[in-house]
Amino acid sequence: MLKTAICDLFGIKYPVIQGGMAWLGDANLASAVSNGGGLGIIGAGNAPPEWLQKQIRLTRERTDKPFAVNVMLMSPYVKEVIEIVIEEGIKIVTTGGGNPGIYMSRLKEAGIKVMPVVASVALAKRLERAGADALVAEGMESGGHIGETTTMALVPQIVDSVRIPVVAAGGIGDGRGLAAALALGAHGVQIGTRFICAEECSAHPNFKKKLIQAGDRATVVTGRSTGHPVRCLENAMTRQYEKLEKAGASVEELERFGTGRLYRGVIEGDLEGGSLMAGQIAGLIKEVKPAKAIIEELVREAELVITRLAMIAARTTHD
Repeated sequence: MLKTAICDLFGIKYPVIQGGMAWLGDANLASAVSNGGGLGIIGAGNAPPEWLQKQIRLTRERTDKPFAVNVMLMSPYVKEVIEIVIEEGIKIVTTGGGNPGIYMSRLKEAGIKVMPVVASVALAKRLERAGADALVAEGMESGGHIGETTTMALVPQIVDSVRIPVVAAGGIGDGRGLAAALALGAHGVQIGTRFICAEECSAHPNFKKKLIQAGDRATVVTGRSTGHPVRCLENAMTRQYEKLEKAGASVEELERFGTGRLYRGVIEGDLEGGSLMAGQIAGLIKEVKPAKAIIEELVREAELVITRLAMIAARTTHD
């Protein structure tokens, strides 16, 4: 069985971590992933603090396994979210959308293990010095907010630059991706897009169906002009957003246009007017199945790949 430093750090069976997934990373999905042997995550996103508190308590009712909360640093409620995480006794926090440095000491004083998502070596080094327990190195193949470097290039550079465990994210959706991440020096993987098609995920059936039908070039990146690029499935909304960007719309205009679009897309199922955040791995997803089955399939495939590579290496050495 695959057992890495991340498993020991978080007390989980498999080195598979669910992405933060705003609106979708709720008690239903987080508890299912944790019960399946991975690390389930409640995605605070831009949701109001009372929503987060409710999801934390529901998750505790549904699993006795470790789970985490993802803090979206661009959320207007970020300070309240930090306080709720501490008050509720959360043991693991992941962060995204910026540098969590100003909150790090507060979280660490509360005995919380912190694993920020990073897209550069410079930020990785800075957060290790600030006390991060692990890092998620996220490549531009991922869904939602992205950086500029691919997973294949980013992960080994971050692994070489820090001493704490690194988790790979971006473009990983099956056991081959997990095996590749381990080969790059990561201690596990964070997966978002694949879990959208988990049975327990609250994503609207329209969204799940569109994701299953997606091809290898189904995603686009918008928002580069704002400094916060986002990857999602192409639709009428992304095309209109791109038109506004090309026309020189201000950041404020673009923010107004995008407000509420994610909820419309992923929860309400508005396939043309909503934002459908998803990664480039979308074309690899072909069916909906339980989160536990997804995790076990990932691990089983990875073990087969690693065994096959070991056989090739042994044969090469013998020859």
